[in-house]
This record gives sequence, C-alpha cells and structure tokens, in this order.
Amino acid sequence: MSRTFHPGRRKSIQLIGALAAWGGTAATASLAWAQQTQAREFRVGWQKGSNLAILKARGNLDERLAREGVTVRWIEFTAGPQMLEGLNVGSIDFACVGETPPVFAQAAGADLVYVANEPPAPRAEKVLVQKDSPIRAFSELKGKRIALNRGSNVHYLLLRLLEREGLQYSDVNVIYLPPADARAAFENGSIDAWIIWDPFAQAAIGQVDAHVLESGEGLVHNYNFYLSTGKYAKAHPEVLTWAIEEVKVSDDWTLAHFDEAAEILAPQIGLSKDITRTALQNYGYGVQYLDDAVIRNQQAIADAFSGQKLIPRPLDVASVVWRP
Repeated sequence: MSRTFHPGRRKSIQLIGALAAWGGTAATASLAWAQQTQAREFRVGWQKGSNLAILKARGNLDERLAREGVTVRWIEFTAGPQMLEGLNVGSIDFACVGETPPVFAQAAGADLVYVANEPPAPRAEKVLVQKDSPIRAFSELKGKRIALNRGSNVHYLLLRLLEREGLQYSDVNVIYLPPADARAAFENGSIDAWIIWDPFAQAAIGQVDAHVLESGEGLVHNYNFYLSTGKYAKAHPEVLTWAIEEVKVSDDWTLAHFDEAAEILAPQIGLSKDITRTALQNYGYGVQYLDDAVIRNQQAIADAFSGQKLIPRPLDVASVVWRP
C-alpha cells in the first residue's frame, strides 16, 4: 500500500532538517567558542626564586599574550613535584621544573609533554655536609643519613654518585624531606648530608658555612624543562610558541642583568642579593626546543629510576616530547 505524502509533512521534515543542521553548526560554534575561551587564559605554575619568577616580575609574557587576546594567570607552587601534580589535575597549562619530576609524573600516568629546555646547570646541584663534619668524600656516606626531596632533580644526582662509587641504593639511608625541613635537619645534625639545588644550597653555604662535598659537574646535566599537557599543546600550540619566545626574551635579559635579577628574586626567597646572584649564575639560560641529545639524557634518567624500581614501569620519553 502506498503512503500518501502531504505538502505540510514535507515542510515539517524540511524544518526538522534545517533545525538539525543549525544544531550541528551551533554545537560546532559552541565548541569553538569554548576552546577560544580556554585559550584566552593561560595558567602558568611558578615558584619563588625561579626563572619564571623573573618572567612574571618583568611582565613581558603578560604583555605579549595580551596582544594576542590571552590573559596570563600565575599560580604559585612550592616545588616541582607539586607543580606537576597541578599540571596533571588540570589546574595549570605550563610549568618549569628540573629533570626528574617529569619522569616521576610520566610514570604516574600524567598527561604531560616536554615543550622546551634550558641549557645544562650541573653546578646548581650540590651535596652538602656540616662545616665541622669529618666526612670529606662521598664514599664515606655509606650507611649514613642523606636527605633529599623525593622525585626532584637531585634524586638523580644521588643515583649517579652511588653508581660512581659502586654502592647500592640500600647502602645509604635516604630520608625524603622537602627543602625547608631538610635545612632544619641539616642544621640540627639529624642528617649527615643534604643533596639540594640552588638557591637553597647557596643559602646554606652562605649562612651556615655548609661544606660542598660534591656538585653535579661531570655527573649530571641538570636541565630545566618547560612542560604542558598533551591536551593543551594540541589545542593551543600557538600559545606555547609565544610563551617560549617570551622565555627567551627573559633569559637574554637575565644574562645581561644578573644584579637586577637578583634584586627581583632575593626578597622572594629571603636571601641576600649576593647569595641570590651567585645562585642565578649557576643556572643555564638560552631556552630551546628539545633535541635528540636532550631526549637521550632524559631517557637515561628514566631508565635509571626504573632500574632501581623507584618508578613503577619503564618509560618512553620521546613519546611525550612536543614538536612545535
């Protein structure tokens, strides 16, 4: 039996089709608007005393992104591992940390990508002992108490020192402490050595005459990395490119103005300008996108931690390197 088709029904169907088409267009427009809205705010994690603190203080990133219609929101963190947790849960879009925190974060399943890196800064990592300590060689720390911040850049320095001396991880008593707690333990003698980075190391040297047992020179590179999430990098690559361009501007300025940079950072971290300036000079400046040598070095760090069972699985670092 044939079905009678009325003109009114044809108009209804056409209207429904038009509404459906409009709905698809509206949904697409709504998604594009949401993405643009998200892109209008760039959330940057920073720490007091860091190179991003200089970038924040000078304001050139804010000015550049404002010209592009993007507002920068600065969110402060106390250390790299906490910052990467913020990146993982989606509270920030951009961060700068040392070599090891990204390894621990990737091992934990975080959605992160390496965006760029600063040059090596091995002098900015140190093993300290008290000024009156009888210990004068790292090998003498066998069986002793060594404090460090778990998952930080200096954690890898410990692995390299143990490897050099033919010692096992279990040959030393590793105590995981954040910098402030480790400094207190160092001063009261409840630890035998402290592995720490600048400016904390430089502060202990200048304020309590800590003795430098080792530095990272000849053992580690100590790169600083700029990171984002895979999701953000895919959606807003242009914002990351602009950010790295402004980091380069800030790096060039710092290299030419260490005194002024120290004046910015010293009040933030409660240190003298001289101590802060020395710490600044121990870091590298000249941001660049990751090359094969940097990726290989980061892979070696990941392999070292997985080999020690300090992270739960092997990693492929190259798979989370962003290519602009």
